[in-house]
Amino acid sequence: MNKRDYYEVLGVSKNASSDEIKTAFKKLAKTYHPDINKDKSAPEKFKEAQEAYSVLSDSNKRSKYDQMGHQAFNNNGGFNNSDFDFSNFDFGDIFSDFFGSSFGYNNRKSNRRQKGRDLSMVMNLTFEEAVFGCEKTIELDVYETCDNCDGEGGFNKRTCNYCKGSGTVTTEQRTILGSFMSRSTCPKCNGKGFEFEKVCNQCKGQGIYKKAKKIKINIPSGVDNGNQLRVPNKGEAGVNNGPNGDLYIEFEVEKHIIFERKEEDIYFKLPLTITEAVLGCKKEIPTLNKNIILSIPSGSQNNDKLKLKNKGVNNVSINRVGDMYVILNVIIPKRLDRKQKDLINELNNTNLEDDNFKKYKNYLKNNR
Repeated sequence: MNKRDYYEVLGVSKNASSDEIKTAFKKLAKTYHPDINKDKSAPEKFKEAQEAYSVLSDSNKRSKYDQMGHQAFNNNGGFNNSDFDFSNFDFGDIFSDFFGSSFGYNNRKSNRRQKGRDLSMVMNLTFEEAVFGCEKTIELDVYETCDNCDGEGGFNKRTCNYCKGSGTVTTEQRTILGSFMSRSTCPKCNGKGFEFEKVCNQCKGQGIYKKAKKIKINIPSGVDNGNQLRVPNKGEAGVNNGPNGDLYIEFEVEKHIIFERKEEDIYFKLPLTITEAVLGCKKEIPTLNKNIILSIPSGSQNNDKLKLKNKGVNNVSINRVGDMYVILNVIIPKRLDRKQKDLINELNNTNLEDDNFKKYKNYLKNNR
């Protein structure tokens, strides 16, 4: 039977690099390995890929194949299995990316220190708490390093007698293609390479356990709705005595009854009567810290804006103090008593028009 070209089998070009050839074989191995693919044609396709890889991954064999093709290995154009012995071939390096720890397991990974999981929560604040800062006490159920065994998981540590401290066990697998060795995680010590004479009752050998914990949080002044605060080392305990994770707090701030906040600036609508706006006046107004007396100039208009410098939010996180803006809101009365109507009519008989009225009347006159 005519054999397919080895480059065609792996799906690579004839000038492919050794890394490209290895990557192509990995993909085929993942698809057709008999332990993964139970299709009847899988073993034959896997064998074909192995055959192609065994030749193209060897620089001497590849050179002969490029010159003579399949004839380089036997006179009948076939492949001699003795040219590539599968019995001692360790597929750990080839298959570890695809099949996980059962191939080429790295024991150091199971024993290395790992940072604990980060936690997140939403905290509700009043307007004043967000503006001025505050201290909050929260309670969380988090995994903590076991204080009974100091995070070890047990007492009197000793080398695992099943894997002899390697964390892995090696087994021989026999297939229709031959046999090869594979490594898997030690089932007795779960890859750690050691065991305990006595397992800790509090953490059940895990080194960490869940515990209700109260944490005091200092909220800086000036936080705003949607801001996030990172509290280092207040997340869950790390693995193998690794560092704790972090706690992330997102704030939801209640609206104020009269103030409106835009970043570090504060806006306040000040209601005025018609006479206060026309004649001017002095008004007591609230600020974030205390009430002050504000002078309203005569002839003020509705929606006029007065600025009070540095009367806004003091945001310590960005080192900025905002301003306060007083928006004048001239209120037109809906009901008048007889005396008030008489006064308004008397005022109406006077000339209250300014240049804006003249522009308006001239425009109407010229566009009739």
